[in-house]
Formats: sequence, C-alpha cells, structure tokens
Amino acid sequence: MGAVAEATRENFDELVESGTTLVDVWGPECRPCLALKPHVEKLAEARDDISVVMLEAPKARRVCIRLKVHGLPTFLLMHDGEEVARLSASTISPAELKTWLDKSLGEMTEEVS
Repeated sequence: MGAVAEATRENFDELVESGTTLVDVWGPECRPCLALKPHVEKLAEARDDISVVMLEAPKARRVCIRLKVHGLPTFLLMHDGEEVARLSASTISPAELKTWLDKSLGEMTEEVS
C-alpha cells in the first residue's frame, strides 16, 4: 500500500468497502491530529495488510455524524465497510496508536480463524 488516501464525503464508502482500513478522522485545527499525521503516514508505509484513509472532519460532517465521531482525533479500524475498533482521545501518543492497531488487528485475525 504505502500511500494515504484522502477520503471525502463522496468517496468514503468506496474507500472502506473492502478489506481492512484504518480511518484517521482529523481536523486542521486539531493539534493532536496534526502531531500524529507523520506517524499515520509511517504506519501506512510500513503496513501492507491495511489501507490508510484520512478523513478531514470539517469537510465531511455528515460522514462523521453517521460514524458517531464526537471528538478528534478519532481512529476507526474498518473491515469490509464495518467498524471493528475505535480509538478516540484528545491525547494519543504514536506508541498508543501502534499498540491499539496491533491489538485490534490481532483480535480481528483471531475472530476469523
């Protein structure tokens, strides 16, 4: 994979409909979101088992309402269009994000097998 896809309200469903996708819901005024952005990009480059999508909340309010996103940053792990895990807090360290992602992907794999 490697690249981070920019999601919009028009293409969001298409980007998450198949496979496993990490959705980074962020905002340009959100300092923690901006601080995590380079780490999210590194995750995208390092992992070929997931695709990574960034959704700019102010430009996709209806999508955020549908997903029940109430704060930023919020990370959603989606599989075939369905949310399987969520991480949302005003203070998320890069290590916490990686640990949460590894744990969530591990739990997903266990459910399948």
